[in-house]
Amino acid sequence: MTDTILVQRDGDVATVVLNRPEKLNALTKSMWRRLGDVFLELDADDSVRCILLRGAGEKAFAPGNDIGEFDKERSNVEQARAYGQVMTRTIEAIGGCRHPVVAQIHGICVGGGLEIAGLADLRICGESSRFGVPINRLGLVMAYSEIGALIRLAGEAVALEILLEGRVFDAREAKDKGLVTRVVPDAEVEAEAKATARRIADGAPLVARWHKKFARRFRDPRPLSPEDIEEGYACYGTEDFRIGRQAFLAKSKPEFKGR
Repeated sequence: MTDTILVQRDGDVATVVLNRPEKLNALTKSMWRRLGDVFLELDADDSVRCILLRGAGEKAFAPGNDIGEFDKERSNVEQARAYGQVMTRTIEAIGGCRHPVVAQIHGICVGGGLEIAGLADLRICGESSRFGVPINRLGLVMAYSEIGALIRLAGEAVALEILLEGRVFDAREAKDKGLVTRVVPDAEVEAEAKATARRIADGAPLVARWHKKFARRFRDPRPLSPEDIEEGYACYGTEDFRIGRQAFLAKSKPEFKGR
């Protein structure tokens, strides 16, 4: 089943594809497991500067978990716990990835698909994309490990609106709710997502990773430590800072080394 999660490389940009187009990329337990493996592998790879995350085809990012698998994999509390442990590991792997992640969203992005897209740093969708979490119709809850990213992304009030009503809504409303970063014409989603990834990858990779780390640090209510504050100046000791400064003065494009 590893072919249901594809990894494609274009230099320093890695594209991760939810590859089950015949089912609109509906997620299975094995897909969740493999997706976590892939993100842990990419996180450890210093040559990666940005990750694009998308569903195969242009009909869907993902409609959530495959309900057809539930009889075998999620039909009781014990099975659900095992399934949830796999999901939690993957959610932590994506959410904790040190490289910038851009979600390229075509079409349907609901349920578990929205959970995954919501873990990206930037989310670019088409005008016809649809969003929501209609799991109240299935008698399911979004567990603690899953709901956290949605609340961080849109706030508690919006998260509860999405979960309590179970509506599926359009891209304009998703943008208003803070669920997506950018809405473009459907035909331009791929080009815009790739251009976004390229802009990120062309920047200093250490800086991108530091910015992600600093932003996450503010989730911790404890005051910043002297070590936290000191890390904000570490970039001035890097080769990339020297390269960037010289390129700026010379009005040339910097070629960052990641060190």
